[in-house]
Amino acid sequence: MPPPRKRGKGLRHRLAELRGPETQAKALDARALAALAANPGCRRRAILDGAGVDKAALAGALGSPSVFGQSQFAFVRGNAFEAKVKADGGTELLRLAHEKLDRGAEPPAGARVPDLTAQGPEGRTARTELALREAAESPGDWTLLDHPMLALDVAGSPAFLEPDAVVVHPDGSWTVVEIKSFPMLDGAADPAKVGAAARQAAVYVLALERVAERLDPPPRVRHRVLLVCPKDFSNLPTASAVDVRKQRAVTARQLARLTRIEEIADTLPEGVCFSPELPAEQLEQAVESVPATYAPECLSACELAFHCRNRSRAAGAVTSLGRPVRAELGGLTTVGDVLAAARGEAGDPDDPAVAALRRAAALRAEALASAAEGTREAAEGTREVAPCR
Repeated sequence: MPPPRKRGKGLRHRLAELRGPETQAKALDARALAALAANPGCRRRAILDGAGVDKAALAGALGSPSVFGQSQFAFVRGNAFEAKVKADGGTELLRLAHEKLDRGAEPPAGARVPDLTAQGPEGRTARTELALREAAESPGDWTLLDHPMLALDVAGSPAFLEPDAVVVHPDGSWTVVEIKSFPMLDGAADPAKVGAAARQAAVYVLALERVAERLDPPPRVRHRVLLVCPKDFSNLPTASAVDVRKQRAVTARQLARLTRIEEIADTLPEGVCFSPELPAEQLEQAVESVPATYAPECLSACELAFHCRNRSRAAGAVTSLGRPVRAELGGLTTVGDVLAAARGEAGDPDDPAVAALRRAAALRAEALASAAEGTREAAEGTREVAPCR
């Protein structure tokens, strides 16, 4: 086994080595962070995201390209809709926030829209925190932060997040705004898309809470976010208040379970690199040096899912059948182990999983034998009543 990476180098330098020379780090956004939190046991995704590796390019170089990405048309349409929602100083956006979240407050008029321009993500994060602090110190007015920058510690590495907007209410509380281009038909949107938006917004809520904790007194971060979408088949904005308390709790718990990026990096072989420019064989060895925790749910959340699925199937891992199946099988980790246990060739008979498999195999054999007997009797009956010519 290759020796582990030597300690002594700074984490940032080691992560740059993992990306490859002259490779720009890919920012870890809220969507990727929500997907990472959904599978906290996957060390492979944790280190690749922590190092800023472009997983889509990596998957293509491995011969298992992902199907992720937004069409150029959808991207342009989304940007145009967001610009419409935020036009005139966010008048329509603030009207929707007042209508859906804060009817008891004074209607927004002449809201403040602070300039959040700064150098680099760290500068933008500091400027956002300053704007939030200023808004908290002067309650009674509406404030709209357009594309603020928030920071969240993820397994010991900072992630910079950029929500569409944050609204500061007259009472000083904060609300995350998510603007999406999928429609709301008769006041309801696609549940799957709403769920994905809620998980993404929950990440922003967590990051906002970290900012609030540094203020005295800490402002209230609302757990009902404002989801803004086109109304029916028009380009007119409408909105819905979405409670993300459940998603926030799950995300916080899963992020806390993530292994620290530095610990994973220190276990990697010296010289390992995940640059898509490397030869395919060398790149595959580098990727396989980090264990993955594949599950079918990864197909909708990770660019490397097809590669990991192929590897999981080749190894006969039961995780390729889904987490519920894996949980039921206990210590049986491969399909070969499961079949051997079902046939009585291996496994502890006192193990509940083994006993259940053998019972299921016996029932299957009994059903097949009964079906074969019925088919034989039916064939014999057909011969007996054959019509006379």
